[in-house]
Formats: sequence, structure tokens, C-alpha cells
Amino acid sequence: MFSNKMKQKKEEEFEEPIDDGIPVFDKRRFNGEGERVADDAKSAEPQPTAKEVALEAQLKVETERREAAEAKLIGVQAKFDEAKSGLEKETAEMRERLRKTLEDKAKKGQFDFLSTLLPVLDNLNLAIAASETDPSVEHLRNGVVGTARSFEQALISVGVEAVASVGEQFDPEIHEAVDMVEADEDGVITKEYARGYKLGDKLLRPASVQVGKA
Repeated sequence: MFSNKMKQKKEEEFEEPIDDGIPVFDKRRFNGEGERVADDAKSAEPQPTAKEVALEAQLKVETERREAAEAKLIGVQAKFDEAKSGLEKETAEMRERLRKTLEDKAKKGQFDFLSTLLPVLDNLNLAIAASETDPSVEHLRNGVVGTARSFEQALISVGVEAVASVGEQFDPEIHEAVDMVEADEDGVITKEYARGYKLGDKLLRPASVQVGKA
């Protein structure tokens, strides 16, 4: 009972005199131990309103939707980039196949055309060989020789090469044996009847040759 009265007495307002005689009222409250009691109105934290709670929930939903949309957009962009890369690769491969096809056709056309010209050169070379024993056709022979050499130079300019034969070892890949003759070395070509030609790494025709047999 005595302690309650003391507590009430400390919580009551009291007057403190000041030098100018004006009374000042201290409205602070103290507990029984003399400690100040906090004001409930000031210490209590403000509680959010229902509208604020609803707005916060809506903001959270919108944020989640935006993040989901961004993730979906990233996925779509990745698929687009992958499809674009695949299309570019396929286009490049198709272009390369087309280029190779056209190149092969061009080479085949060139191959076929050059093959038809070789007999003409054969005839020129035969005429040259026949005229060597007849001095009366010396002037004509010189003209034929010039024509044949010009023809050969034209073939060389487009990549045609003559196949080496006389004195070489017989090679069935590039030589065609027409006949055989006794010789000191076996398998060595002793005579060329018709020159063989290559275009790059392809054989236009094999050389027709005579092969020695020991």
C-alpha cells in the first residue's frame, strides 16, 4: 500500500521552481524505481493500412510477372539465335555445294572439249613425222610444226600437261602398251605412238607406247 502511494506520487505532476519565479510543469512519468516510462503513443510503430497491404501484394505480383516475362524473352532470344546460326550454317553449306557442283560441271565440260582436240594434234604430229623424210615438203613441214607447237602451248595455258613416256618405266595408270619389243631393260618405254595428256590430277588419255622386254 505504501509502495503504491509512492508510485502514484512519482507519477504525479510536480512543480519545479525556476529563477524567474515562473512555474514549470514536468509531464514526464516515472516508475517506482525512478525510471522514465515511455509514452505509448510515441513508442508504438504505425501499422500499415489495408490499402497499403493490398498495394504491396499487387506490386509483388507485378514484379513476379515482369521477371517471368523477362526470363521468357531471354529463352525466345536464345532459340532465335540458335535458329539463325543453324540457318546461316545451312546456307553456307548449300552455297559451297552449289559452287562445287558448278565447278565440277565446268571441269567436265573443259575435260570433254579438250579430249576432242587431241586427235587434231595427233594428226599434226603424224604429218610432221611423215615430212621428215621428204625434203620437198620442208616449207609445208615448218608450217605444220609451228601449228602443232602453238596448239600444245594453248593446251598448256589451260592446265593440260603431257604425260612423260619414252625412257620412263611403264605405268598402267598413265600408259597404254600397244606392242612390246626386246630391250636391255624390262618395262621401259622405247617408243611413243600417241602422246598422253593430263588435266590437273585427271588423265585426259593415256599415252600409247611401245614397251621393252628384256
